Amino acid sequence: MLLKIKSVLCLFQSVFLLLSSVLGYASAEKRKLDRTAMSLTSITDFSFDPLPAEALAVGDAEKQRCREWFDAHIRSARSPAYDFTVDGKKFSRHIADWDIAVLPESVEGETRRGGKTTLVTLSHKKSALTATVEATIYEAFATCEWTVYITNGGAENSPVVKEFFAADCTPETGVSDVYFSKGSVSAADDFELMKSAVSVTPMVFNANGGRSGSWLPYWNICGKNCGVVAATGWTGQWYTSLRQTVRGVEFRAKQEFFNGCLAPGETVRSPLVSFTFYEGSNPLKGFNAFRNWESACVYTESAFPLTTVGLANEFDRRGAEDYIAQINAFPQEICDEADFLWRDAGWYPIKNDWYDSVGTWKPDPARFSAGFAPISEAAERRGLKLLLWFEPERCCKGTEVYEECKKHDGWLIELGSDTRNMVNLANDGACDYLGTLVANAIKDNKVGLYRQDFNFDPLELWQAADKNLYGGREGFAENHYVTNLYRYLDTLLKVNPGLIIDNCASGGRRLDLEMTRRSIPLWRTDYNCITADGRLPADVMEATQSATYGLSFWLPLHGTGIGGVGEYRYRSALVPCVQTAFGYKQIQNYMARNYYPLVYGARDLTKFHAMQFGDENEGAALIYKREKVSSDACTVRLMGLIPDATYTLYDFDHPDLTTEKTGEELMGTGMTLSIPASPKAVFLLYAIK
Repeated sequence: MLLKIKSVLCLFQSVFLLLSSVLGYASAEKRKLDRTAMSLTSITDFSFDPLPAEALAVGDAEKQRCREWFDAHIRSARSPAYDFTVDGKKFSRHIADWDIAVLPESVEGETRRGGKTTLVTLSHKKSALTATVEATIYEAFATCEWTVYITNGGAENSPVVKEFFAADCTPETGVSDVYFSKGSVSAADDFELMKSAVSVTPMVFNANGGRSGSWLPYWNICGKNCGVVAATGWTGQWYTSLRQTVRGVEFRAKQEFFNGCLAPGETVRSPLVSFTFYEGSNPLKGFNAFRNWESACVYTESAFPLTTVGLANEFDRRGAEDYIAQINAFPQEICDEADFLWRDAGWYPIKNDWYDSVGTWKPDPARFSAGFAPISEAAERRGLKLLLWFEPERCCKGTEVYEECKKHDGWLIELGSDTRNMVNLANDGACDYLGTLVANAIKDNKVGLYRQDFNFDPLELWQAADKNLYGGREGFAENHYVTNLYRYLDTLLKVNPGLIIDNCASGGRRLDLEMTRRSIPLWRTDYNCITADGRLPADVMEATQSATYGLSFWLPLHGTGIGGVGEYRYRSALVPCVQTAFGYKQIQNYMARNYYPLVYGARDLTKFHAMQFGDENEGAALIYKREKVSSDACTVRLMGLIPDATYTLYDFDHPDLTTEKTGEELMGTGMTLSIPASPKAVFLLYAIK
């Protein structure tokens, strides 16, 4: 009976996903169908078994499994982890049509920090096409990643390339559950984690209009044989499907729409895919192995848990003298804790509002006659650097970037809107122009943290460009655009050493592995925005706590803020990258280490909500008693500790009142705290004795 029910649910799930695929992308209806489909087999209210420190270590068996899989499916093309179709023939079924060369593995760190990189070259015998697989194995983290590039080295158009899968493989996990997260749609449940048995029919996840609205592109596949945390890097219309097979979970990932010939000399690429292997039945091991790999090998070396303080928002129209006076008046304790001074949109020449004036990346001369350098210098004297907002890919009519792009064929994508025009980064000339312009603006204005926003869904514009600029070749505008987006960001980092990039797209709608390689999201959801009438959602504090719980499974560094004042409000917004100097720097630093979900309260005012961050030596549990919780007692069982070690514990608000317990006690019976006040946030700190 149970099997029949499961089969029926899988069938209905497939029907909903099919209906979703025919709806317009970037639509609320598609998001609703996507979420409905997955809710048929998924739950959101579940807990995790405690995990001791010893079980977190990446073991030899996991490293060996990763190495064997990497050698068999990446360094050898006999059973490739990727696939594509050329002239109607799938590579995986016609390998004999290709000459294969595998270059020696690099020394560790030569190409990627902490990894050994291999290039595999596939040369098509019947055309001038060459496919190159760039793959890296990170042995210490049992993780590997790969990207496929295809180049036409001939003088004529290539055969048609389609079904270009970065991943088309079946890790032998056995029967599996999958953990995945909702994306960001400026809703209270943004980033909520879901758990489902992997269906026997394909479970389809994709971007919505070129941004991650319905889902995040991360999956923790926890099987009876082993586990795999899979992630993709594609800041566009990505597509991933999972399907349960007899051996394991079929995992397929690609740019969703791609079909066409390559022009002479043209190169296209697949999304980036990573696999992190782990043993055992506890998915928390996989989550933390993935987080630790990101921290050690993926983030730029300049990224860290940081604190910002506000200088001006998008509606502020003051000038340089007022800003400098504000900086000079900051209390010293704020300057001692904060790292960056946040100036959001609206600092450039304004027509009517910040939104309809984007595209001239020069400080408004009427307000900032000497640019932002004097403001940056005033901030530096107080120990702060400047954070400055840009939205470089959008250019409104009449702005400097718009008028320059209009002079060059193919530099601009327009759909008849004054405000929704896009610089065509797919064009190398446009990409070079914008990269040089913004990199110099960052340097001239002495910006330490570059905030990049992206406030529209690009898929419709890319599809228009396919027809108007790329001869109807499907997906080529997007492919070149996304490829050059990474080149653009790399240019900013190269020209401005030590620069940190903030990844914003109407909140967290561009979160993927390639963007993590270059940036951190300091504003993860627009649900926390104050509306035009000056209000916030009634459940914004609980939604913020819930978003921290959900996004922390995948990203060690992320940020947000909440308007208003008050201890509970401040503590609800405590994240690795905070927007006010709260005095919790020690806990912020813990939040970039291991993560353990303790009690999931969602947005329910009658439930406790708790999370733990840190390692086996020290850390903190963040415990939230919501407004309508009836009990004054909350018991938390900590994780990731050494069983026979003794730990000293104390309430952040009462550091002199300490308790000692063993790791075994804290992970077994746990610790009960009395919290009579409501609402109240308690931070329980622990350290090995």
